[in-house]
Amino acid sequence: MLSPLGPVYQAGTLSGNPLAMAAGIAALEELQLSGAYGTLEALGNQFVSGMREAAKAAGVPMQLNACGSMFCGYFTSQPVYNLADAMKSDRERFKRFFHGMLEAGVYLAPSQFEAGFISTAHTAALIDKTIGAARQVLRKV
Repeated sequence: MLSPLGPVYQAGTLSGNPLAMAAGIAALEELQLSGAYGTLEALGNQFVSGMREAAKAAGVPMQLNACGSMFCGYFTSQPVYNLADAMKSDRERFKRFFHGMLEAGVYLAPSQFEAGFISTAHTAALIDKTIGAARQVLRKV
């Protein structure tokens, strides 16, 4: 059914390439066997709960939307469900937070509208260090 013999056009670098497919399957199997997904979920939960606590302790309204090891923070007291909600957040405060975290050695995405990602290279200790830096920076923003 695929072109050039069939009517369905399909293209892409390595799409359907047997070696690429075998490598992809092997990577997914390794991730599952190593427990990487559970580790990422736990680190994501640690990060989000710690950041929420840090913001609360600093008296800074902050929403943290997260899914597993992906996250995005908004400086607002209202839930953020869409772009209109996100646009109501305090973007100037985000800029101050971003630069404060950068000075503390924590590199976040420079736009409030970009997601952050935790990887298996991160550890619980690094997450704690990041939360500690956020506690200090949030007191100043």
